[in-house]
Amino acid sequence: MKIVASADWRDSLPFETPVLVADLAPGEDARCAGCGADSEPLPRTELWAVKHQHPKNHSGFVRFYCAQHKPAPAARPASVPLASTSPGRAATARRTPAAPRPAPVRRPTAPSDRVRAMCPNCFIEVSAKSVCGHCGAEV
Repeated sequence: MKIVASADWRDSLPFETPVLVADLAPGEDARCAGCGADSEPLPRTELWAVKHQHPKNHSGFVRFYCAQHKPAPAARPASVPLASTSPGRAATARRTPAAPRPAPVRRPTAPSDRVRAMCPNCFIEVSAKSVCGHCGAEV
């Protein structure tokens, strides 16, 4: 069984890209987020859905916009062109020496995370002498 947070039409939307609402899901007329709650509902053929990033919800949130308030699509990052090499020479990649990584900081183990010796008969924690205080078994 696969457990998912949700499975609806909003999950398939790309972030910051306007999509016509009529193409996504059928439904009643809706209002534009830019026009406000007092505006008249518009048909879904005139509304655009835009999925925005949210700082605390990785799925984001969707707002509907009319053509007047529709945000521009997000600009795609420019690709970096590869360096051209001359045909007579072999291409050599310049590598900068990697900066040494700092050693990981070791935190002391919390008392609740330490593995304790347990009595195989009583299943209680034994003392430092490795003798069960309940049944007397030596561990």
